[in-house]
Amino acid sequence: MEKSAYDPQVLKANLDELEDLTVRLVKAIANRRESDPAMQGPGYNLYAKAAAAYYAEMMAHPERIIEQQVQFWRKSLENFSHAQKLLGDEGGKDEDPVKPPPGDRRFKNPLWESNPYFNFVRDQYLLSSDMIDQTVADLEEIDDKDKKRVQFFARQMVDLFSPSNFFGTNPDALEKALETNGQSLVDGLANLVRDLEANDGELSVTLADPKAFEVGGNIATSPGEVVFRNRMFELIQYAPATQEVYKTPLVIFPPWINKFYILDLKEKNSFIRYAVSQGYTVFVVSWVNPDENYRDVGIDTYVKEGALAAVEAVLEITGSRKVNAIGYCIGGTLLTITLALMAARGDDRIKSATFFTTLTDFAEAGDLGVFIDADFLAAIEHEVDKRGFLDSFYMSKTFSYLRANDLVYGPAVRSYMMGEAPPAFDLLFWNGDSTNLPARMAKEYLRHLYAENELIRGKFTIDDTVIDMTRIDLPVYAVATEADHIAPWKSSFTGLSKTSGEKQMVLSESGHIAGIVNPPEAGKYGYWLNEAPCEAPDQWQKAAEHHDGSWWPHWSQWLSERSGKMVPARQPGSNTYPPLAPAPGTYVVAARKK
Repeated sequence: MEKSAYDPQVLKANLDELEDLTVRLVKAIANRRESDPAMQGPGYNLYAKAAAAYYAEMMAHPERIIEQQVQFWRKSLENFSHAQKLLGDEGGKDEDPVKPPPGDRRFKNPLWESNPYFNFVRDQYLLSSDMIDQTVADLEEIDDKDKKRVQFFARQMVDLFSPSNFFGTNPDALEKALETNGQSLVDGLANLVRDLEANDGELSVTLADPKAFEVGGNIATSPGEVVFRNRMFELIQYAPATQEVYKTPLVIFPPWINKFYILDLKEKNSFIRYAVSQGYTVFVVSWVNPDENYRDVGIDTYVKEGALAAVEAVLEITGSRKVNAIGYCIGGTLLTITLALMAARGDDRIKSATFFTTLTDFAEAGDLGVFIDADFLAAIEHEVDKRGFLDSFYMSKTFSYLRANDLVYGPAVRSYMMGEAPPAFDLLFWNGDSTNLPARMAKEYLRHLYAENELIRGKFTIDDTVIDMTRIDLPVYAVATEADHIAPWKSSFTGLSKTSGEKQMVLSESGHIAGIVNPPEAGKYGYWLNEAPCEAPDQWQKAAEHHDGSWWPHWSQWLSERSGKMVPARQPGSNTYPPLAPAPGTYVVAARKK
């Protein structure tokens, strides 16, 4: 950025504007929505357990604590000595005793290395962070579940107090404030006020430029029609891109925690567009964004008025006897439940099932599991009983804090301290377009599936029918992602391995989204293949073969062998279900968060 000359009048004008923005800031915070404090963090009992475990460690192994403290003091002294040498221009003779982790974007500015002040602050923070991490890792008198929670929330506090998150210890923010005569501070405070006012006084960082994208304009643009609608979803049928298509249609059940167009972002990374180009007649379920009127909607409603209704409509429109199905994340959990219910009823209308990052065994539920405990569950149940739904704000906030440096603190620094506009990034735009959850469904999902793990245990029921996964006897293609913090790949595979039919397990590189939205043209992430059931994940991966590039072509080849002969391409709709609206439909844009 080109530096601007120091201008005291411009600086004064900017400082005056800061005062005006501060008035709006205080007003926005004063009008903050009422929120149960129990939804903001774990209960005091967790801190008590951590303190008790640490006290027990001190009593049982005082030598460990002393050794740890001495090591910390020694490293701190070395850090101070290094800072003194930097002050005396002797830094080149003394290697920095502390190095940030590779790829840590918080400390990219050269001043973190060359300036004695910033270097000392950074290194002391990293030393303290390591000390806290090691202290928590060494706790023994605490069970594994509580220990994971302590580690997670300790890391949240450590990340929060990074010197890069504070103006006085962030060289990028200080430099830009000087270069712009304070304009970056004015722009940053304006961004902060904007976000607070847009979220009823709660802080939620705008991750992507909301003006850069329009659903149905420059994202979610695959041509098609809404061919069915009920209170739960709109069914979109996409226009064919080939003269012939496979006889067996494909229906996709995306998660209803976010919107379906994660699979139809831009043309170059649209999974839906890719599937259509491969000769499949593609349908996708676009879920409604529920409000208080959906208070009594439960998982059974999503099965009966969602999945089963969609299958019935697809079969009638295409004239096919069977469909192939895809379930993504919670949409995959729904598909599993639906398949088990259909099997119990002797219903074989689904020919094969593909699962993207799907959990059915919640024993090891990843980082999200730290929120599924008595303290949070009680607060969430109180909230949804009061409002009739779980506001999308809470789910979005929770998922963001699973990757706090990338999705909270980093964007906050750029927006509020640097005064930068949010980037035009389609994936982050979608990430901010979250949805509410119906009250009954939220309670059932969190308590019965996450907390009680009833699905894998054969205890979950729909219409007095026990959902038995072992009765699912059809071909399964399961994709998990190596760095998934929402649906850990080992849990995903071990859960789905309980089904009885043939199984193809695929482990993609990257995470919950990037490992799935991984078009062949991008040439980014590879994958592992092993046709053996994944009952022992480490052994499965050890024996798996790694392949470069996207798994999409492999999946398409697998599905083509289970999709029947080629027939003339089908146009959207039928006499019974004529087109109602162009894709992407109306539900996906209704009540969109501005």
